[in-house]
Amino acid sequence: MKKIIPVVSKKELAAFIDFPHDLYKDDPYYVPELFIAQRDLLTKHPFHKHNKLQGFLVYQEGKVTGRIAAILNNAHNEYNKANDGFFGFFDCINDQETADLLFKVAADWLKDKGVTGRFLGPVNFSTNEPCGLLVKGFDSSPVLMQTYNFPYYADLIDKAGFDKDVDLIAWHWDGNNYDDKSVRLLNALQERLKRNNIVIRKINVKNFKEETAKLREVYNSAWDQNTGFVPLTDDEFNYLANDLKLILDGDFALVAEQEGKIVAFGLALLNYNEIFKTIKRGRLLPTGIFKLLFGKKKIQSLRIYALGVIDGYRKMGIEAVLYGTIIKNYTARGLKWAEAGWTLENNTMINEAIIAIKGNPYKTYRLYQKQI
Repeated sequence: MKKIIPVVSKKELAAFIDFPHDLYKDDPYYVPELFIAQRDLLTKHPFHKHNKLQGFLVYQEGKVTGRIAAILNNAHNEYNKANDGFFGFFDCINDQETADLLFKVAADWLKDKGVTGRFLGPVNFSTNEPCGLLVKGFDSSPVLMQTYNFPYYADLIDKAGFDKDVDLIAWHWDGNNYDDKSVRLLNALQERLKRNNIVIRKINVKNFKEETAKLREVYNSAWDQNTGFVPLTDDEFNYLANDLKLILDGDFALVAEQEGKIVAFGLALLNYNEIFKTIKRGRLLPTGIFKLLFGKKKIQSLRIYALGVIDGYRKMGIEAVLYGTIIKNYTARGLKWAEAGWTLENNTMINEAIIAIKGNPYKTYRLYQKQI
């Protein structure tokens, strides 16, 4: 007998967060999320000020067999002039009845909130956070802030009546196997930018609050044409920025500035998932904190997380200089491989540019949709 309940109490929230640890306990590629980070995401994130989320759990014979969150993203609906609902935090045993129960309870909750448009996901809360179902590239662990799931999830979602909305591509570089043209031309490109009073510099962590305000403007401007994009509020961007500040590395956090105005930024992150993978059930205490503190020097990979240029400054060479600088520093640090992603499958310009520098499309994440 299956029983589905809404997540209300602290005990239920802990069960919601912990379920993937049990589901994936024998999977060599699974990376546990930090418990404290997931708890804060689900309860304290500024997203909750303007939007709604409700988690649900399926129990069978006293054990959790599935979870899902129904998400009403008012910012998405207002920005896109839509009336959509989302699902996220979806994890499930390989059982269609359980999956169907989860999707039904999430859809019913959204209908009760007045949603009449599409039912989209998986997103944890929007495309600004980890999103997409892994449908290609199951032979390695996810990098920092990317999703992971069993291959059978796609069948569960397909049989629940969802169709593909769009695919997201992650790109891989192994060691020094990249086109170093952007590195070789770096000095010449920087000189050309200087003639337009554009300089590349590291993000100023000591003046982080002011930097963050400027970076938010670039972020919301550079990605505003992307499928599923939702502008971040001040509070949401500050929350993200403060999280990232804890793991920022100056060699990989760069901005392009023209006379005090930030017009672009490139951000790559050391792949802390290499450490998180060793932290049992995502608990920092009692020993996980030491793995986190002392494991940084052992990290061997990098995620190129974001690279954006505002309109009017594209095709000036800024992208090439940001990328070239990150690659130059990546090589100097002796890192073994890098991932860039994700990019939209229909972003032909950026995808062709990545292919030209020998990026390998090694993972695909899918967003699904159906009528509510």
